[in-house]
Amino acid sequence: MVSGAGALSNPYKCLRLEIKSHELATCWVSKYSGPRPKSLFGAGEGWTQSPSPTKPPVQALSMCSVDAGQVADPSQHGPKKKKKSGGSGGKKLSKAERLKLQKEEEDRRLLEEEEARLRAEQEEAERLEKDRILREERERLEAKDQERRGTEVAELHSLEENFSWARQWKADYRAHAKWEHYMQCDGSPDPAVPQEINTFISLWQENKNEDIEFVIEKGNQVLNLIEKLCFLLLDTPPNELMEKVIIQYQESILELQSLLHQKYNEATEHLLKKANTYADSDSGNMEVVIKDKNITFCIWGNLKKNPRFKNHMFCDAENGFDLPKTVATSDVAVRILHTHYDHISPLQHIPKLHLKVQAPESKPELTVLYDMKEEKEGEQKGGEDSNFVIEKESDGRKSAISFKDSTKIDPDENEKLEEESDKKSEIVSTFSGVQVAPLQVATDEKEEEIIGENVVDLHQFTPVGGVYLIDALKLPPQAKQIKNWTMVELLDAGLETYPYPPESEETEDATYPCIGVTLRLLDSVIFFEEPVVARWDSADKQWRTDCISDIKYKMKEKQISFDMDAFYTITLIQDAHLNMPYQSWELRPNGTDELLFTVVTAFAEVQMQIKGNQCMLSSIVVDGSEQLSHLTGKWTSPIDLTIALKKAGVNIFPSDYSYKYVCVNTKTPLAEVTTYQQMALVASAFAFSWSKWNLASGQDQVVFKVSEYLKTDAVKDEDWSLYMFNGQRAQRLKISETSEAFSEDLAENTEFHSTLYHLIKDFASDEAIEKVKKTSCLFIDATYQLLMATRVLTYS
Repeated sequence: MVSGAGALSNPYKCLRLEIKSHELATCWVSKYSGPRPKSLFGAGEGWTQSPSPTKPPVQALSMCSVDAGQVADPSQHGPKKKKKSGGSGGKKLSKAERLKLQKEEEDRRLLEEEEARLRAEQEEAERLEKDRILREERERLEAKDQERRGTEVAELHSLEENFSWARQWKADYRAHAKWEHYMQCDGSPDPAVPQEINTFISLWQENKNEDIEFVIEKGNQVLNLIEKLCFLLLDTPPNELMEKVIIQYQESILELQSLLHQKYNEATEHLLKKANTYADSDSGNMEVVIKDKNITFCIWGNLKKNPRFKNHMFCDAENGFDLPKTVATSDVAVRILHTHYDHISPLQHIPKLHLKVQAPESKPELTVLYDMKEEKEGEQKGGEDSNFVIEKESDGRKSAISFKDSTKIDPDENEKLEEESDKKSEIVSTFSGVQVAPLQVATDEKEEEIIGENVVDLHQFTPVGGVYLIDALKLPPQAKQIKNWTMVELLDAGLETYPYPPESEETEDATYPCIGVTLRLLDSVIFFEEPVVARWDSADKQWRTDCISDIKYKMKEKQISFDMDAFYTITLIQDAHLNMPYQSWELRPNGTDELLFTVVTAFAEVQMQIKGNQCMLSSIVVDGSEQLSHLTGKWTSPIDLTIALKKAGVNIFPSDYSYKYVCVNTKTPLAEVTTYQQMALVASAFAFSWSKWNLASGQDQVVFKVSEYLKTDAVKDEDWSLYMFNGQRAQRLKISETSEAFSEDLAENTEFHSTLYHLIKDFASDEAIEKVKKTSCLFIDATYQLLMATRVLTYS
């Protein structure tokens, strides 16, 4: 708004302002929906017609003093004036002005770019300075770690003596057990002594007592001898077990198994000769059911040959069969012998200790080797010729680590390394066969066995619930009573099988009805999925899944039925790796030389307790309910526990072939084995648990959670710390379990250490360290055995 002398002295200026004010008023009234004004300046209150430019603009000044906001009636306005293009005021910018504006814009852009460059340079300088400080700090900590490495390793070795003491204790215990057995003089043989086991076999072969009850009782003794031999094969360190001894033990096992099967056949024949005495009062046919802790014996004899006979169910055992009509009218007997053990499948492979472990490239090579063949042949000798080799084969490449490094090593350092090698050799010599198997990644370079169609791969699958021997047998002539005489026809052939389908050239292309079978599953076994029914092929010595049809499952009733085209030996197959990889695990102390070891899988939560040199199954929960009550609460050795759980269908113990069938979080044996050892050393006072970052840490590093634990409550989330270890350097990580990304950055106010023990010691209380030093060597060994058996760092 303009008023005063300035407005009067310049009428054009006033007119220009008048138009602007009018435009403002027009903008305000444009929202009005009334009639459009006819002229630019209509008559009305506060508005006058603009005079011509030659007259003094008195009325225009009066008009300029009117505010656009005071306009009340849009009808008093004239038509809107068109805006001129070319910016505010309708004036076009000259070329010079445009160039000036462009130059100003360019100068402003260059200034912003310069400021951004300077900021980036400053940030990069700050980053480089920060990296330099961190690098120098890391180098300082690494140098400090290297300086005290000798002291820390020596202190660790004093703790690792526990493994040697435990090994010596077990050797003494085995010797004492042999002496105790000798002093008992109870007539039972020592299975480790060939002469005694051969004498036992010969005496029973000559014994003509064919009573089924006697055979079952004697059979339990045979099973005990077989278990002892299997335990010796798995428990004895490979360096103490000569190859010829392994062969001797396995031959004894096979001879005992064959003898037991032979005795069951003789007892069956003895029963069938007296079939009349076991005739059922209702059907008139023979029926015998005998149940024992290790077998279920069912036999049926067709004495009446009733053509209307269709099927039979052994009520006490819940096993049954359906016979074709041609068989139902014949002199035939059907036996279902359910052995709760498996003496049909091939024996378990006993591995040699030949581990391959790769250390970091900057370190001297460390090797450990026990080869039973070389030991047997005497080729491995002491001194420099006795090289312990630990190798690892990965991605088709081989790498060996040896203390005989091609580079020159300082004599004092070499002496220290040799001492360390000797210590490591002693530790590795404590491995048992069951511990070596899953670590044996270096195998002989042989072509992989090709598994045929319908053949069960026993590396991937495992028989569960024992074996069902289903046989059709010829019914021998029955005894006849003539006056005071009992006459019976004796046959030299012994127990004969009844051929079905009949074997003749005329019937080769003929089809015969199938045999129906119903089997009761053991209550002492867990089937996590519907099992596969397999038959034994005695010609090729393998389990097959063909020739079996119409399989029906009743898993709640623990019953399975199917048809088969002949009489076979049957087993139920389950995937051996259903419970791998594990979802989580935790190792938590709960007393003096006691701890609770929990492994959570996709199907079950398994809790094992360790106390002293023994362990037990505390609980196994499947679908919210506890299972395997017959195993829980029973103290046994770690190896016996692994065998019992596998037999019950709960396999959380990887084999040397498991990596082929499980998505494995591969770790170098150097990092994995060393971690298990040092975890066991401090497990009496510290809890350990699974960490998701173990998947992201690479093959050379293992990551897990650690917390001091001297109480009985559960460990809180904030009490856990993340530790990373590669077998030669341990560090505490800055990240937590809930961090967004993995980082190897050190936690604040922490240092590198050569051992996991010394890193834990930095943050431990005096009470915890004192408890660690007083831990029993047997407890340490038992903990280590279970960790090695489950391999939680690799299979989680």
